[in-house]
Amino acid sequence: MISAFTHILRLARAGYVFAREGVFGFADPSAMPPQAQFAVRMARLIERRGAASSGKLSRALTRLGPTYVKLGQFLATRPDVVGVAMARDLESLQDRLPPFPQAQAEAVVADAFDKPVTQVFASFGEPVAAASIAQVHRAEIEKDGIRRTVAVKVLRPNVGGRFRRDLGDFMFAARQMEAVSAEARRLRPIEIVDTLARSVAMEMDLRLEAAALSEMAENTKDDPDFRVPTVDWDRTSHHVLTMEWIDGIALNDRAKLEAAQIDLPDLGRKVIQNFLRHALRDGFFHADMHPGNLFVDNNGRLVAVDFGIMGRLGPKERRFLAEILLGFITRDYRRVAEVHFEAGYVPAHHSVENFAQAIRAIGEPIHNRAADEISMAKLLSLLLEVTGLFDMRTRPELIMLQKTMVVVEGVARGFDPKLDIWTTADPVVREWIARNLGPIGQIEGVVHGAGDLGKVLAGLPTIAARSVAVLNQFDAMTRDGLVLSPETVEAIGKAEAKRNRWQTLALWVIALTFLGILWSIR
Repeated sequence: MISAFTHILRLARAGYVFAREGVFGFADPSAMPPQAQFAVRMARLIERRGAASSGKLSRALTRLGPTYVKLGQFLATRPDVVGVAMARDLESLQDRLPPFPQAQAEAVVADAFDKPVTQVFASFGEPVAAASIAQVHRAEIEKDGIRRTVAVKVLRPNVGGRFRRDLGDFMFAARQMEAVSAEARRLRPIEIVDTLARSVAMEMDLRLEAAALSEMAENTKDDPDFRVPTVDWDRTSHHVLTMEWIDGIALNDRAKLEAAQIDLPDLGRKVIQNFLRHALRDGFFHADMHPGNLFVDNNGRLVAVDFGIMGRLGPKERRFLAEILLGFITRDYRRVAEVHFEAGYVPAHHSVENFAQAIRAIGEPIHNRAADEISMAKLLSLLLEVTGLFDMRTRPELIMLQKTMVVVEGVARGFDPKLDIWTTADPVVREWIARNLGPIGQIEGVVHGAGDLGKVLAGLPTIAARSVAVLNQFDAMTRDGLVLSPETVEAIGKAEAKRNRWQTLALWVIALTFLGILWSIR
């Protein structure tokens, strides 16, 4: 259990950094129990004076290192957990670090392909961008005497150890939160850390990012106004990803877009409609569509890069999204409420009518104001309040989708301040509903359902045999009783005693940490 003590010390250090940067200023003490109120007051005593009011959490996470930066980027997609104000603070968090040396990057490439870098690439330039997990180099490959420019993403050496250590701390904290708080159990912090760990693990295997690029390329091959870079699989490995170099104009370079006479309002509509098309049609969408990850090429097509964060939606979630959007567009709040219940997202003991009333409170401001007056942050805040009021458990895939929609709308509004996301979304949503919920979709659903029924019927003999075995075991248990061996009882007692000792030690360490902080500022 030495590891538990180590987790506590590292988390105490993180708490100190948060306190110094003024992060606890986000907290509302009035909604906390007395012990938590006292802890927040103590933390505010060591807040660094003269710190800017914005960007507090971003500064703290940057100080704590790359894993905390990734955590912040991930929590920016979870305003249901950290609150809308804190989520907006995190949106500005930049995953930018100094590049590691060129010689190390070349060594990673040489090791990945078991040959010198000069035999892999015709030229291999200095890094052009660097983040916590990898950095990008501009390089050239040569085939049949013709040189072609490529982008080469190289994993940072020894990056895995730091992430594993910090993710272990996060998981320890998540378990403690769920053990003592019913609200924490509703928000499921353990699942959040698990999701973050899986995301980081996928980002640290660049073959998986290449696979995401390849999958989206197949999904969008017939789309007239969207594409992704092609992957060079011969020069891609666990630690190296080689792809087409994009010469387009980044969407965050407004001056170049205007100089190229790009139709900016039309570009905004393309951003929204392509995102919705990917989410609804494909169930696979780019979940980090900020302007730096989007380009427009010479043919006016959108090109997306950096596929480290992706979102997936199953058939049920896609239908849920389509009907929710159509319900808001048509102001059919009753149907919006019914869809929540049909999907099982709201417990059945709640009233559909009451939930529809709450949804109306969210939807009506959209239709009673001009498009440029709608506050998506306020709308999001209301929706999160409603989900908590009706015991709706957090759905990570829907929260990521929802947050990405807000980001996408922000990008589009930057090009057309009068743009109405609902009007822009309408044709994409209606097209999906006509295709999937209309006659053709219903026929396909019947065929698919018949196939599923056949699989169930084929498995009935096995299910029956297992059921008889379970019933026999249950009968023996009810007849003879459930008996625990003395060794089992003793082991349970020791484990419980050990857990209580470490919880007590954790409380003492936290208390001593605060006393040390107070002593240091006397």
